[in-house]
Amino acid sequence: MSAEKKNEEIDTQTRLLGSLATLGPVGKKLPAPGTWGALAGTLFYWIAFQATGINTPETSLQFVIWALLLAVVAVPVCEAGEKLLGRTDPGEVNFDEFAVMPICFSGLGDVIAAAGSDAHYWLLAGFVLFRLFDIAKPLGIRELQRLKGGWGVVADDFAAAALTCVCLWCGHFALEKFF
Repeated sequence: MSAEKKNEEIDTQTRLLGSLATLGPVGKKLPAPGTWGALAGTLFYWIAFQATGINTPETSLQFVIWALLLAVVAVPVCEAGEKLLGRTDPGEVNFDEFAVMPICFSGLGDVIAAAGSDAHYWLLAGFVLFRLFDIAKPLGIRELQRLKGGWGVVADDFAAAALTCVCLWCGHFALEKFF
């Protein structure tokens, strides 16, 4: 394969992954692209995990594998977005927010299902807490952005999602104990 053909192929791959990194036009056309990415990720969680029952104690290993795989896939996708846009962790790249949203609800599938028609409150709480932690970057989360390439783009969001999950679990235990 000629060098020109190889460069053309790499450019095509970068453009395709870069488009995925911005969730197509979502990251490029809408204000607050990280918020829209997280909202899309919350909807994805609901459809792919909650509605299918892949977030219960019986399916916890399956859930963890899929959620971590999605986060790991986000690394090269977000790195391609950086290359395409020519900037480090550009705001338009929102696949990182999308990919880590299931982690916010890790192990809470039965809790959310038991809420019935109030399940949306759990999703809303996860969404709001995640955005708060993603923007404020408390507890050293900001330092994770220093990792190279796509790892830095995804790691801070992964940490914000894990912190969100801890808060949701604390909320669940508080509700069980006091209400």
